[in-house]
Amino acid sequence: MITDCSKKAFILVAFLFLMISSVHAGPVTPGPSLDSPNKLASATRKNQSTPTGPWYRKVDGEWGGHVKVRGAVSWPDDESFFQLVGTDPYYDGNTEVRLKNRLFFEEWGIFETHYEVILSGGDTRRKVKTLERLYPDLFKATSTVTQPLEDERRFMDLTKTIDEDDNHILYHRLDRFSLTLLPKWGAVHIGRQAVTWGNGLLFNPMDLFNPFSPADIERDYKIGDDMVSTQFSMSKIGDFQALYVPRRDPTNGDVKWDQSSLAGKLHLARGTTEFDIMAAEHYNDTVVGLGSTGYWGDAAWRLDVTWTFLEDEGMDGYLSLVANMDYSWAWWKKNFYGFLEFYFNGLCDDHYGDTFTDKEISERLERGELYTLGRTYLGGHIRVELHPLFNVYLTMINNLADPSGMLLPRAVWDVAKDVQITLGGNICYGRRSTEYGGFRIPGTNFLNKAPDAVFLWLTYFY
Repeated sequence: MITDCSKKAFILVAFLFLMISSVHAGPVTPGPSLDSPNKLASATRKNQSTPTGPWYRKVDGEWGGHVKVRGAVSWPDDESFFQLVGTDPYYDGNTEVRLKNRLFFEEWGIFETHYEVILSGGDTRRKVKTLERLYPDLFKATSTVTQPLEDERRFMDLTKTIDEDDNHILYHRLDRFSLTLLPKWGAVHIGRQAVTWGNGLLFNPMDLFNPFSPADIERDYKIGDDMVSTQFSMSKIGDFQALYVPRRDPTNGDVKWDQSSLAGKLHLARGTTEFDIMAAEHYNDTVVGLGSTGYWGDAAWRLDVTWTFLEDEGMDGYLSLVANMDYSWAWWKKNFYGFLEFYFNGLCDDHYGDTFTDKEISERLERGELYTLGRTYLGGHIRVELHPLFNVYLTMINNLADPSGMLLPRAVWDVAKDVQITLGGNICYGRRSTEYGGFRIPGTNFLNKAPDAVFLWLTYFY
């Protein structure tokens, strides 16, 4: 008898085969991929010379990294669950050291590692730990703000806590640990790496693998996942990427098909318009998606649509959509850049209390795939270059149904060649019973509301 997993795998493979076959039916001009992990490999092939002598002389190395020191002050709402432990301003700190290395093995391979060590602590951690002891069932979910990134779902456990107490935690981990093989037809990446699919700027439903939060302004490095990914060029068509992400069941530590991901994406272009066709078996769901990018005058537009087939008998599936447009211009002899983005989330229905009771929503929140609880959003962003070394940014996320939202202002100053200072904050607005203004946690008198905060970061690059 054919199992459900076998049926789903067969459907996924058949769908990818049809995508590739259908493209061969018409002439298409190849275009560059939006997310091309092979760009570095191509440049390496072109520019790297092959030294003579012992094998170790044929290995080139590249080092880099940064040190980031972050400080923040936040103001929890007086009606939030923090009222139980006091809502005076919370002072928190975080220090992160990242060391990066790439080894180039002639023209056949690249080995990449990123090691990081993080020390964080402060009032938020101390207050949350107190709440967990007083109300372990109610505040179990808040542990995510005080714990390090965990590898309990990943194939390799490369995270280790060095020291922790109620005030601080010190841990280290490998965020990249991958070998890239470079055959003539493309590239094969094995190990812990980061892959980004989709064209969203704040929201990205096509990006199933550790997407950024729309409120995350720090996007230098995406969290790595353990996977095998391939990319190869298809003559006169474009390129095709396929990947497999094995994951463990956190309850027993075994690698399970219903916890893993298998996906493929075809990228092609016609003139200045590019297209993506994606299919994936992700955890226990099948996801298919279409994406496109192009130009309207001097502005660029992007559109992604996905449909997720759910196993839950009460709901066949749901639609997700993101559309955006960005543009750059000059005013008053200053450079400006901005974008607008619309996002539709068919899984949620603006009933925010479902966060705690709906299995499909809560699972995606826990896995870091979903960051909003409403259905329709309009986001925007503007950057002003007041000086080549000083830029001001403002990002807005607005729930159209409430309305409520979040403002994310910040300024970035490149103090020296390798030193950068960032000053910013996050401000939530909206009336009570809205997503960002605060809504009641079912069965309690507490509001679920993100605190307003200001922060100051100092970064040294090496």
